[in-house]
Amino acid sequence: MPQNYVPIFIFLLIAFLIGAGTVLVASLIRPNNPDKVKLMPYECGIDPVDSARKRYTVRFYIVAILFVVFDVETVFLFPWAVQFKLLGLFGFVEMMVFLGILIVGYIWIWKKGALEWI
Repeated sequence: MPQNYVPIFIFLLIAFLIGAGTVLVASLIRPNNPDKVKLMPYECGIDPVDSARKRYTVRFYIVAILFVVFDVETVFLFPWAVQFKLLGLFGFVEMMVFLGILIVGYIWIWKKGALEWI
């Protein structure tokens, strides 16, 4: 049984070596001459006017959490789509109930104003 996993471990080792080798080669050949302008935080060409360590509003975190929740929920659509024919009508109805709950939640969040930035 463990011999079945050898190709996976070889693949992971090769992937790690390629990533680590790329980072190592890039760190060896890149120029390293930082100055004051290069070390400044970049804000779309605008000179920074305040500290980058200020607090964010709660609204930013709410939108971020909502994005993660809805993103994770939509990931459940892929396995359903792969097994669509096997699940038949029951699987279709169950997914429509799931999507209905998801859409009702999205509309409720939209109506509450949680997606507004200002």
